[in-house]
Amino acid sequence: QVPVLQTNNGPGLTGLMTIAAHLVRQARKEHLLGSTAEEKAVVQQWLEYRVTRVNGGSSKEDTRTILKDLNIHLEDKVYLAGNIFTLADILMYYGLHHIMVDLTVQEKEKYLNVSRWFNHIQHYPGVRQHLSDVVFIKNRLYTNAH
Repeated sequence: QVPVLQTNNGPGLTGLMTIAAHLVRQARKEHLLGSTAEEKAVVQQWLEYRVTRVNGGSSKEDTRTILKDLNIHLEDKVYLAGNIFTLADILMYYGLHHIMVDLTVQEKEKYLNVSRWFNHIQHYPGVRQHLSDVVFIKNRLYTNAH
């Protein structure tokens, strides 16, 4: 199901990425789209990933692949586009919320970088809104020591 935004002037806008980018510009928050050419490209890449993989993925295997991809990507990053909070973080948060809610403690630990990022984003001012708070345990229940 493709979202449509009906504007007062002209034809409606179609597609999540198009609508989101339009609303960001309308709100004069262009920094959310990235500031350098590279950041803008990375934001676009993650918005595409959100639409093609996260929205399209429905099987357990798809979910595991998505979490694995994100976990590797976020290994040395605070946000999806590196060190800046962008629209990609917001839309990916909304796309993953239903998955993260259902993860067990062990699964959250397995995807530690995703869990760290998700927890950070859900507490970013104004992001979570009506969605439930996903609980992450601060101290590890299990250690690797035998």
